[in-house]
Amino acid sequence: MTGGGNWTWLLTGRVPTLIDAGTGHLRHIDSIAEALKSLPLAQVLVTHAHSDHASGAPVLAERMPSARFFKMPWPERDARWPAPWEPLHDGDVVGAGDTALTVVHTPGHAPDHVCFWHGESRTLFGGDLAIKGTTVYIPSAHHGDLAAYLASVERVIALQPARILPAHGTVIHDPVTVLRRYLVHRREREEQILDLVTQGVETPEAIADVLYRGLSDALMSRAREMVGAHLIKLERDGKVIRRGEAWHMIGE
Repeated sequence: MTGGGNWTWLLTGRVPTLIDAGTGHLRHIDSIAEALKSLPLAQVLVTHAHSDHASGAPVLAERMPSARFFKMPWPERDARWPAPWEPLHDGDVVGAGDTALTVVHTPGHAPDHVCFWHGESRTLFGGDLAIKGTTVYIPSAHHGDLAAYLASVERVIALQPARILPAHGTVIHDPVTVLRRYLVHRREREEQILDLVTQGVETPEAIADVLYRGLSDALMSRAREMVGAHLIKLERDGKVIRRGEAWHMIGE
């Protein structure tokens, strides 16, 4: 699901800072320690509480006891990864490395998702906001919110970032172009879903079978959730209504 895996980003300097905790893989922890040399890790800034970003926190806390752990609270989820979490809030400015980063709340992929913005270089540590060459999964059955995600994309476009350092995939050197394509793609997908509902294709499963024909079984469950995220947004927009397991156009 994550391609070649997930990136964490280490900023050395006055305040040695790790962005995202990873999964606790020992080779990863050893690599961090080697890069730090004799420096103690000061803090870990976590973009959100999904397992590939936060589950390494307990291992890091045990191995590097001087580190502090920060993330935007998600009470229903944070207890899964027992660490001495301290809260982040939108707009917080956090010293990191030899500079400072601003917390930008970007919900949608997860309710607690944040990015870290370095205004001087116009660099965004993007977590799962964007992935080069593909779109971002919105887990509608697990607190994902497509409308919130699209608003987050718009918010980041307004920052005019020069690059995004993502948690998955390659560095994004044309972030505004990539993010605008996301908005276009979601509008197109929305129109496709509305067209299918109009034709009487009424469930996320049936819609996904049409839109994602040929997709592997391993990914189809995610595709159905993505369709579900669109339908929930369309319901809020007053375009469709749910009756039982079926979705219908308003007025039908």
